[in-house]
Amino acid sequence: PFPLLSRLEAADNEVAELGADIAALPALKSLDVANNQLRELPAALADCPRLKEANFRGNQLKDKRLEKMVNGCQTKAILEYLRAGGRGKGKAESAREEARKKKREKQQKKDGRDVEQDELEEASKLLVKVLHVSENPAPLVVKASPGVKDVRPFIVCCVLKGVNLKAGNALKRFLSAQTKLHEDICEKRTAATIATHDLQLIKGPLVYDVQPPDELKIMPLGRKEIKAKDLLRQLQSEAEEQRKQKKRQNVSGLHKYLQLLDGKDNYPCLVDAEGIVISFPPITNSEKTKISRDTSNLFLEVTSDTSLQICKDVMDTLILKIAELNRFTLENKEDSGSDDESDALCGPGNLNPSQNVQPMNFPLVVEQVRVVDTDGNLKVLYPSKTDLTTVSSLLTVIR
Repeated sequence: PFPLLSRLEAADNEVAELGADIAALPALKSLDVANNQLRELPAALADCPRLKEANFRGNQLKDKRLEKMVNGCQTKAILEYLRAGGRGKGKAESAREEARKKKREKQQKKDGRDVEQDELEEASKLLVKVLHVSENPAPLVVKASPGVKDVRPFIVCCVLKGVNLKAGNALKRFLSAQTKLHEDICEKRTAATIATHDLQLIKGPLVYDVQPPDELKIMPLGRKEIKAKDLLRQLQSEAEEQRKQKKRQNVSGLHKYLQLLDGKDNYPCLVDAEGIVISFPPITNSEKTKISRDTSNLFLEVTSDTSLQICKDVMDTLILKIAELNRFTLENKEDSGSDDESDALCGPGNLNPSQNVQPMNFPLVVEQVRVVDTDGNLKVLYPSKTDLTTVSSLLTVIR
């Protein structure tokens, strides 16, 4: 009935169900049904051939894996998940998917391709260029020690060059966006933790290691050098004082993550070539590699005690978010501001402004970083050929 409808906005409307009729909207490109009462998403959404942006946040979905994708804004991954019938639907669902696939292909042939429109959509995508290890004269390497296996075993890293956050409120926007990533896709840091560093202040190679709490020393963001056990004790004391002053049960900021290290005999840390701890996940970064308004090249780090794939998914989303903020800054041509960095100790991850304003279509450059074991055997390379695919509907990756 609405063959030309391309955008549907129905957020905050107490919608309880999306019917299979959604597939009868062949031109639908953007769907917003956030903050409703949906418990399930119909598989028919995967049959909307042009759907590229979808917002399902704020709904109490029964499928927790699907809810995680929704919170991470991974539209393509959501549609692929629905197309496969969700978790464990078996052969019958596979047969139905095959039938739907043939129907889609038939519909695409019937409708044809609007070449000019597709080219416009492609041109509007954000650009990221991958610099392979083989093309990099001085690639950064992270060596993972055996001890991390029992503490926080998974780490994914990369270098991102060409970031422009110097103007206006660019840094504040990123800090806000990163807080949301920690709350949503990182599941309040229980699934993963993000850390960002000024690349120019890092001396490689790096070692991902573990150290006892009374030996691990770090200069936390905005503080003097301190042992990890003393830092946690100090933060715990601050949390208790905050509770008393505000007369409430919950604490805010970094203090709410302290329990993530409960019961650990060793704490994870990232150490530079001079033996200085530059990251203490999931708590804080070091002042040594703190990002400033003049930073343009970043070292990005995502760690997890859950899975390697979660690290990669979070890194994909982080790169997309930085690319979006970079474009916003360029398009709005803000004057240089004075971003307040006083909340920098809100954990591993603050982003930084850059020195030079790039042309509007100038791609960010993502340099591959290898994580190896103590014998030099490759554990993970990011981004690999299969990475950044979850955000490919919004990001053009030049490999």
